[in-house]
Amino acid sequence: MSNSNIFLQSGFLKLPLQNGVGRYVCQLQRIVLKFCKNNGNSRGMRDFIQYNMVDFAREQPGVVVYAKPRRHRSPVIVAEYLDGTRKWMSCSNMSHEEVTRWVSTLVGAKSGETIRYRKLLSTAYPSIQGPWTPFTTLPKEHEKHPPSAAYTKLIELAKEQGIKTEYTP
Repeated sequence: MSNSNIFLQSGFLKLPLQNGVGRYVCQLQRIVLKFCKNNGNSRGMRDFIQYNMVDFAREQPGVVVYAKPRRHRSPVIVAEYLDGTRKWMSCSNMSHEEVTRWVSTLVGAKSGETIRYRKLLSTAYPSIQGPWTPFTTLPKEHEKHPPSAAYTKLIELAKEQGIKTEYTP
């Protein structure tokens, strides 16, 4: 197991501002399908390009699709997102269905690295009151109300026993 899998970068949830409010903007900007015309491990990529690439381009009009043939190299998918990040994926010996599944996954994926979230919720404007605790004091307004019958009974019992009280009705 490599160290990069053990230690994940941590951070807060970052989303494109108001994406999905009104109109959703797909974060995938460009996808490049690199393949070899002759090599056997590019068969799944060639089948995707032959049968599914045109339908994919029609379904995703905001994504630019490039097919780049290259000699004696393994097939690769390179996805470029709006914030400038790139995801690279080797598709060596993948079937046509696997390539289709990975391309659709890259369309819905977020850009950037996988991170461990520090908090489920965070805000740019925290409350000036601070968090509530059981020791939070009540405002002085509650003392203006007349005492309850039980309270006055306790005061009378305390007077009978000679205990000093601060409040006298």
